[in-house]
Amino acid sequence: MNKTSLLHAPARPATLLRLHPVEWALLLVAVIWGASYSAAKIATQQLPVLQFLVLRFGLTFLLLVPALRSITSVPAWKRSLAGALVLGVVLLAIFICETVGVSLTTASNAAFLISLCVVFTPWCEWLLLGQRPERSALIACALSFVGAALLAFQDGITLSHLSWGDALMVVAALLRGVMVCLTRRQGLRFGLPALTLTAVQMGVMTAGSLVLMMALPGQRWMPLPATASFWWAMAFLVLLCTIVAFFVQNHAAARTSASRVALLMGSEPLWGALIAVVWMQEHLSLQGWMGGLMIVGATGWVLRPRKHST
Repeated sequence: MNKTSLLHAPARPATLLRLHPVEWALLLVAVIWGASYSAAKIATQQLPVLQFLVLRFGLTFLLLVPALRSITSVPAWKRSLAGALVLGVVLLAIFICETVGVSLTTASNAAFLISLCVVFTPWCEWLLLGQRPERSALIACALSFVGAALLAFQDGITLSHLSWGDALMVVAALLRGVMVCLTRRQGLRFGLPALTLTAVQMGVMTAGSLVLMMALPGQRWMPLPATASFWWAMAFLVLLCTIVAFFVQNHAAARTSASRVALLMGSEPLWGALIAVVWMQEHLSLQGWMGGLMIVGATGWVLRPRKHST
């Protein structure tokens, strides 16, 4: 489809019931990733963070090894592989920040604060892809920022109420914005299959976690937990949160804008908080819920029906 036909194509209302199948899949990812914070907190209470990452991504990589066979069929596959390796390094940094962060704060706080990627992504998209944010994205960013502030300071407006875990989740949110943009640029340039890209990323993250575990002092391989809760959490994180979710995100990133990917998954913090409250018996104040709902409201703003000029 050429540029002219795109400009004059009838506008499709962006209501929830008329989302594209790829966008419905992104909303499912939001639910899955919302639950991941509680699952990761359960797992990291029983195993050190780096060993947990080695195990999680090592198991995922083994399941995805067959997907690597198609990598040489992609034009310019060597440059494509190099780009995928860079994405793997960025993803490793994200998961180190997220996993350490969720171990130092509540699962509900982690779920809401990571959604600040909604704030950061349009600016990353502008800087990395040269795509100026739309006005709706900027309004959504402002709404998300206010919501995150209400959440972070729900116990009082003092920096003493923020933890290192909260700070790491904010860093992870910024890196997520960078990741979405880099993934989109990678997909547009080389077209590496989504499952193959995910397999390469998992290999890089496994190797990187293992190297860090060997290099940092005081790290050693601990006996694996024998509890059902740990292995149920690990199975959920490997099969749904990693293989399914990252396949969907990598598939969708080349088919819609980076800001839309981030904003469509804006319900993730709400699901994360609800699951943390029900599953982990965590508590959120009224202000915390208000902040969370403001973040989720940013998604509704972007999905509202709007007219496109011709």
